[in-house]
Amino acid sequence: MSIPERVLSILEEITEYDDIRQDLDIGLYDAHILDSLKTVELIIAFNETFDIAIAPTSFEPEQWATPRRIVAYIEQAVQA
Repeated sequence: MSIPERVLSILEEITEYDDIRQDLDIGLYDAHILDSLKTVELIIAFNETFDIAIAPTSFEPEQWATPRRIVAYIEQAVQA
């Protein structure tokens, strides 16, 4: 499974929102799909799945505002 597919699957699982793939530019915080607790759950899941280290203190909500931005962020973190 590709990185984008894995990211979207994790995002769907944690947010319990099945239409993530329908609109990759949906505002996750604006639409109340993501909140602070689910963001921490995502950070943990991404760290474990991709063997990366995202620190909650370095998290910027704008970087994770949409599914497309999260995919780009994780792809960049994996390549670093």
